Order: sequence, then structure tokens, then C-alpha cells
Amino acid sequence: MKKIIFLSMLCLAFISSNAQQKKIWDETDQEKNERLAWWTNDRFGLFIHWGTYSLAGRGEWVKERERITDETYQKYFDNFNPDLYNPVKWAKLAKAAGMKYAVITAKHHEGFTLFDSKYTDYKVTNTPYGKDALKEWVDAFRAEGLKIGFYYSLVDWHHPEYTIDERHPQSAKFVSSRLATPISDEEYRELNKDRDMNIYREYLKNQLTELLTNYGKVDILFFDFSFPGEHGKGKEDWGSIELIKLIRKLQPEIIVNDRHDLIEYAGGWDYTTPEQFKVKQWPTYDGKRVPWETNQTFSGSWGYNRDELTWKDNKMLLVLLIESVSKGGNVLLNVGPTGRGTIDYRAENALLKIGDWMKYNERSIYGCTQAPDEFEAPDNTILTYNPTINRLYIHLLDYPMKNLTIKGMKGKVKYAQFLHDMSEIKITEPYGYIPLSDNKLAEQDINLLLPLNKPNVEIPVIEIILNTEKESSAKIQY
Repeated sequence: MKKIIFLSMLCLAFISSNAQQKKIWDETDQEKNERLAWWTNDRFGLFIHWGTYSLAGRGEWVKERERITDETYQKYFDNFNPDLYNPVKWAKLAKAAGMKYAVITAKHHEGFTLFDSKYTDYKVTNTPYGKDALKEWVDAFRAEGLKIGFYYSLVDWHHPEYTIDERHPQSAKFVSSRLATPISDEEYRELNKDRDMNIYREYLKNQLTELLTNYGKVDILFFDFSFPGEHGKGKEDWGSIELIKLIRKLQPEIIVNDRHDLIEYAGGWDYTTPEQFKVKQWPTYDGKRVPWETNQTFSGSWGYNRDELTWKDNKMLLVLLIESVSKGGNVLLNVGPTGRGTIDYRAENALLKIGDWMKYNERSIYGCTQAPDEFEAPDNTILTYNPTINRLYIHLLDYPMKNLTIKGMKGKVKYAQFLHDMSEIKITEPYGYIPLSDNKLAEQDINLLLPLNKPNVEIPVIEIILNTEKESSAKIQY
């Protein structure tokens, strides 16, 4: 996974409305809503970055970052033998964390495939492991009832026909670091004189056909990534229009992200993907809210990084999930398994802690979305809302001292309870000695009387059962 924040969010903000008239696939807004309904309901998924770079233990970009040659990098392929790989354990861990779907790197930028492709020798079945690791993974995750997705890198640092660009390890033949003087056009032409992107484009189509034909129904396809420019790559380089047409034909119900440079094409993508980034508000395109998912790491690395120390704590991760849902989005949270095929103990512990919270509070996540504008979040809280059952969820980031005043809610609340134990929360006048300036509630406000001691939950959640006659028109639609 690349180290910079992906620029698709900027594209959404600035591409003209006229461009949206370009169509690749005919589908009504309602049909798209129905196709994405399971995904917008489930909200939370597992991302898995796993490949030969796991043996290096220095992250998935190690080949490019350290400018490693194919010859030197070969040792990771020759020694790839994850003897402790047990995808059943991975699937059970994801399920225990409250995740409903998972996406794995079928091929990352290094070019190594976790599946048995007919179109390359640089594949898992040619390593000492010798088996189709992707098939084992698909079977295990499906058995646990999880939806499955494939990450597929359009970038390929191993394929001999993939032209060398500004992100390629071999571009370093003429530069010693990113801060050095860029290589010239003439030098790029010399590097690529024996390479043919037409052949590589055919390779992309062939491998995607394998992935979308040989593994049953695939729920998600996560492309990575485009970087248009003089020495970059975009839709013309990938043949993205032909690819998306092929994908829609092979798997009409699949959900596809936005990193293949087709933002301006209707039917060219389904959701946008802010990376390592918390959005300020629900992303829009052409004035309309769009489906979105933030992909995030537990630490600063996607692939296994033995020495990485910047790990997010439990509350940070829970706030990330809650806040994303509160703005109509999903979270895809990443693990980088080790070279032996185990989940790093730090990631495993973090997933189990999330699962402890989700076990009791998942109702405030699944099926939920941004609360209607009529509801105002009290200080230090985040709201989510389920439009199907007409319930509002108040997430207490900073536990209040007995009184929680909610503005404009008089007459709208039928019942209030803590979500973790379904214990009643009374609607009363504020408790305690109230200063004269605050001696009564505003006419339309209500006060919830909370226990003095915070419940034994990282982030307590209050479930508000709203009066049915006050139902909001909010829906999870785009």
C-alpha cells in the first residue's frame, strides 16, 4: 500500500459534472443502492497485506523504498514457506472482531501472486509452500460467513513488460533517493526500450479473468493504484475501461473501488477510498453523497513490519469506526501477517479488544449511518442512526457526570437505555445544584440521568428508541 494519502478524494471534489455523463455500465441509482446494500449495512471489514515482503519484515514497499533489484529480492520468494498459515484462524479472528467481510492482496506491487496463475511463474505455487494460498483463504472465510474481496495491484515491479515509472524500484538506476534530481525523459526511454505495456495490459486482463472465474462469487475488487502524470500511470496505461467492462461482465454484483482512474465514468467505480485519513464530512461527487470506505492500519505499515512501534490504541480504533459510520462510511482495518503465516500478536490483541466492544455495541454500527440533521450531538459524543428501526445511538467519548442534556429532543424519545446491558436511562430534570443561569432546561431539550460511575465499556453507547410517529426520512442511500 502506498505511503501517501490517495488523491481520489480531491478528484471527487473537482471533476466537472459534465464528465459524469460518460457511461460504462447502465445501472439506476436504485439498482446500485441494492447492489451495495449488504456492504453499507456491514460497515466493518478486514484488510490483509501478505506476500513475500513479509519475510523482509520491513513493510510492503521495501523493494521500492530500498531500491532492491529483482536478483536480491528473489530470496524472499525462494524462502516463502508459511508453515503456520491457518486461514481458518484468521477468519475466526475477523469474525470475533465484528468484521463482516475481508479483502486480501491477491497481488501487490511486488508482482507476486497468492494464487495459482497460469500467466506467471512468480506465484505462490512455485514457492516452497507449493499450494494456492488464496483458495485456502477463500474457503476459510466463506465458511465463517464472511464476504470476500481481492486486492489487485495494477502496479507490478516484477513483470518484465511493465514500463519503469517514477514509482518503480529500477528508476533508481539514475537517482540515489527521492530527493535527488529526477531522471530525464531520455533515460526513461532507455530503461523502457525493451518493455511493452500492451503485453502487460493483456496480462492484467488474463489475471483478473482468473480471479473472477476460478474462485466463485467475489464480493469486492480493490484496485491499487493510479498516479497519472508524465512518468506515472493512469487509465490509458491500465486499459481501465476495458478492464471494468470485463469485470462487470464476469461478476455483475461485485463492488469495485476507485483507484483505476475512472472517476468521471458512471459505472466505472462504486466507492471511494480515503486512506489513512479521517474525512471531515461525508464525501460527495457532483453534489451527491457517494459510498466510501477508509482503509487504515493498526500501525504505520501495511505489510508486516517487525520494528514498527506506532500502534493505535483501542479507543482510537473504536472512535475511527464510530466516526466513519457517523458520516455514512465503512472501515477496512489492515493486518500484515508474518512470514510464517501468523497474525502479529499486536494486531491480534487489538482485534480482540474491538471484538469485546462490538459484542455488546454492534447495533450502533451495523445498518447505521449519519444521523439526520434534526439531531444534535451533545458535547464529546458521536451519533449514529439506524433508519430501518428508527433508533439513535449516542457514543459517549468522554463520560459525563450524571447529566446528559440533548437539545431539541422533547417529545421525540420513547425510551432510552444503555446498549451494552439494556438498562434503562431515565429522562428527568437535571440532578444537582444548578446555577441560576442554568436553572432549567430549554423548552425543547431533555436530560438523561446517568449513573455516576462509567460502565465497564471503553465507549458506552446510549440507545434512543424514537417515537415512531416522528420517523425520519433518512435512508442509507446515495
